[in-house]
Amino acid sequence: MKLNNNAEIYLPFEENREAAMDKTTHMVFSAHQDDIEIMAQHGILSCFGDPNSWFAAVVCSDGAGSSRSGIYQNYSDDEMKEIRIVEQKKAAVVGEYSFLALLKYSSAQIKDTTFSPLVEDIKTLLLKVRPKIIYTHSPADKHDTHVAVVLRVLSALRQISQEYRPEFFYGCEVWRGLDWVNDDEKIILDVSGHPALRASLLGVFDSQIEGGKRYDLAALGRQAANATFYASHDTDKTDAATYALDLLPLIDSEDIYGYIDGYIRRFSEDIKSKIEKFK
Repeated sequence: MKLNNNAEIYLPFEENREAAMDKTTHMVFSAHQDDIEIMAQHGILSCFGDPNSWFAAVVCSDGAGSSRSGIYQNYSDDEMKEIRIVEQKKAAVVGEYSFLALLKYSSAQIKDTTFSPLVEDIKTLLLKVRPKIIYTHSPADKHDTHVAVVLRVLSALRQISQEYRPEFFYGCEVWRGLDWVNDDEKIILDVSGHPALRASLLGVFDSQIEGGKRYDLAALGRQAANATFYASHDTDKTDAATYALDLLPLIDSEDIYGYIDGYIRRFSEDIKSKIEKFK
């Protein structure tokens, strides 16, 4: 298996790369280090301690350009890249990932619509691993690089045959929640249990937390809010949840905006119907 020359495959436990990839069942494609632990905890927890299910992570960007303060205030972009890679490897150990792929592209390359190597790397990984479940960013995310990543993943999936496609393909929350999606359309991913593990997965990213972004508290708070505010007249079914969109239909549809706009229109119609009902 050949990836770009800068790419790195990290094996937290398995000595054999082939074995690590062959046993993987759940896989995430993220833009940045720590996006994984925010949006794909469902996959991590589903596989944790299960010898028949294994989680793998792919980070597309090199991690440059993040906010920094405290002890990281004077770090260069190159130094921050190295720090963030180390932090991501720590998370892979904590979460017992089968492998971690660091593709190390710049954000500019990821967002470049004419840049094909990233799509080729994603396609190579999909063909090798053949995951049953894929997590990535939501196309409705407000971060440009996040949106670019999901579009590159979709491009790769469209270029491979049906037999290599996943059974489930989730677009998940990071820079914009999915609370607004109508309840009968949003996918509820239960991430309850393992509170220490969930906190540890987020807590290893000290450079981001110290850099002035409390992603650890925000992500866990969103999970609790999702679980509690999901249903107003029912008791909570879980104490932590993340929301996702079903992206499987987009593998065969080029109209990505139209697909997301459908969710937005139905949300608008739901609000309008309630107002009209009681005015």
